[in-house]
Amino acid sequence: MSMKILIVEDESIVAMELSSYVTELGYRVIGRASNGVDAFKMALEHKPDVVLMDVHIKGSEDGIDLAKRLQASIETAIVYITAFNDDVSLDRAIETFPAGYLTKPFNRKELSAVLKIACKRSNHFTEGEKRGSIEIDHEFSYDPINKELLCCGEFVHLTRKESELLELLIEAKQQTVDLYTIENRLWPEKTPNENTRRGLIARLRSKLKYKFIETIPAQGYRMTYKVS
Repeated sequence: MSMKILIVEDESIVAMELSSYVTELGYRVIGRASNGVDAFKMALEHKPDVVLMDVHIKGSEDGIDLAKRLQASIETAIVYITAFNDDVSLDRAIETFPAGYLTKPFNRKELSAVLKIACKRSNHFTEGEKRGSIEIDHEFSYDPINKELLCCGEFVHLTRKESELLELLIEAKQQTVDLYTIENRLWPEKTPNENTRRGLIARLRSKLKYKFIETIPAQGYRMTYKVS
């Protein structure tokens, strides 16, 4: 039986596109909702394996509040769909221990990867899963030979720049990587603007579920993880 997905998104065009993508990937969409009231009813009735949850939805509660209510009522994995960048929303989202994040705009590869991870988490599957030689935590590992990030045994889709940044942070062995080194390594032929660098950091953080990467004010960034 294919995994059941509930889509909670208040932009109808985005919801339809998501539904089409999810179906093409072989999952079963059990419903689409634009507000917390309808989404909660659908979730209680159909008990989805994964909820694709937009943070900003119609109604008196946002997607994070709805996720908390769902987690108190049924067992399901939450994947946030978001463009938020404020610390308050981020801290609230992290408290719900989501299975993943999709930062708008995202592509089908990113959707496919995060759904595989979320479905494994929903089924509590860990036996025999593929792991990289560098243990980051119980979910994440890194394969330095193939330069691949894995979560719950599934490959996490990274862009070339995201992969280069992750490799640089891991090579630093939990020491701070200064801004000059990051910019010289990732953009050797030109100086990026601050928004480009911050955007790249933000995207990589979202794929790491906002764990591990620490900002060192006026210096750079450091990635902290378990020592293997």
